[in-house]
Amino acid sequence: MLNTKDILETIHMINDEHLDIRTVTMGISLLECCSEDINRVCAKIKENIVSKADKLVLVCEQIEKEYGIPIIHKRVAVTPISLIAASCQSLCQDDLIKIAKTLDQVADQIGINFIGGYSALVHKGATKSDQLLIASLPWALGETQKVCSSINVATTKSGINMDAVYDMGKIIKQTAQNTADRNSIGCAKLVVFANIPEDNPFMAGAFHGIGEAECVINVGVSGPGAVHSAVKNAGDCDLSNLADTIKKTAFKITRMGQLVANEASKRLQVPFGIVDLSLAPTPAIGDSVAHILEEMGLERCGCHGTTAALALLNDAVKKGGIMASSHVGGLSGAFIPVSEDAGMIAAAASGALSIDKLEAMTAVCSVGLDMIAIPGDTSAAVISAIIADEISIGVVNQKTTAVRLIPSIGKKEGDMVNFGGLLGSAPVMRVSTLSPEKFINRKGRVPAPIHSLRN
Repeated sequence: MLNTKDILETIHMINDEHLDIRTVTMGISLLECCSEDINRVCAKIKENIVSKADKLVLVCEQIEKEYGIPIIHKRVAVTPISLIAASCQSLCQDDLIKIAKTLDQVADQIGINFIGGYSALVHKGATKSDQLLIASLPWALGETQKVCSSINVATTKSGINMDAVYDMGKIIKQTAQNTADRNSIGCAKLVVFANIPEDNPFMAGAFHGIGEAECVINVGVSGPGAVHSAVKNAGDCDLSNLADTIKKTAFKITRMGQLVANEASKRLQVPFGIVDLSLAPTPAIGDSVAHILEEMGLERCGCHGTTAALALLNDAVKKGGIMASSHVGGLSGAFIPVSEDAGMIAAAASGALSIDKLEAMTAVCSVGLDMIAIPGDTSAAVISAIIADEISIGVVNQKTTAVRLIPSIGKKEGDMVNFGGLLGSAPVMRVSTLSPEKFINRKGRVPAPIHSLRN
């Protein structure tokens, strides 16, 4: 039970510290949409999503108004489309693009911000429909506005599918070229995963897993500004007390997420799934994970000590949040997307933060190399190698990691690229020009680590 002081403190967090519900995401199973006829598949997809999510935006707006809690995005995540498309007879790449356009039209019709699930799970191999979906990505993402895609190329249990990693380097490069007139925005809607969660409400990685119910409500909370303020008010305490301060703040933030999740679930008559208690930053000043790390005592995010500070922050957020909700899932922790975090943008622009340092940081946080702009002439082999490095961290450490790179066509190191909205802007960061091509061209599979054999 929150007392009056706690309620007033939460109101202060909302009004002055950018606290919000980052997303209410409805997960919808499309398994019943399978059909041999692609036109029938598209019609059933539209009917299914509209019947379940037509009131999602309205209900979220009602909750915002009644409780005074900002809900920034309303989203839908669906069953991986490669599974649905596999039912079609004589499936071709154009069929996949037709499904992507159907998803985009439905997203516009029901008024949501993004729809996720144009996805494939290829961590141990790829079916024909998986291969066609991956091949379609540069056009599917280039010709739609709200469709997001995730490709899972590895798990700790199965190892790394280097054939898929090889392909994704080329796909990301082609997607960048196909959307070069929009600062390669298609790549911002495409993420490559290891150990992808089935209940993540955050884009671009959201999809509705086959182990999920028919329809669920997942909520992603945020609150870097509130945590930053709490750390600042804690003063020169030791790190144990600082961790306790962060835990208490994360508890309050997550309770708000649980409240919204319960209300949305009840009003939409859809089961509550999880609360993802991630600290998801925005480009707004005062809403930065990097600034939290600097308030903890770092001169600039990226200096020595950054990984240790992030590890403390991530752990404290999880410990505080997990006591506040009956079901915590998704990614849950601290996100470090470069373009979406004012402090990360400044650190990268000053040279304090490099891709190599970001890779080290991903070993202790919730996701991976996220929203990083790289030179447009970066080769597909180098992109694949960056993916392979990051995915290896997830596989070996039994955690989720991901890569969302934007090769900025026509841009070079040091240039700025603007993506707009919550996606923000980013300096084009340096990548090594030494070639990993011979290694990447070997393809095949990287075997699962020995500690995966736990049966």
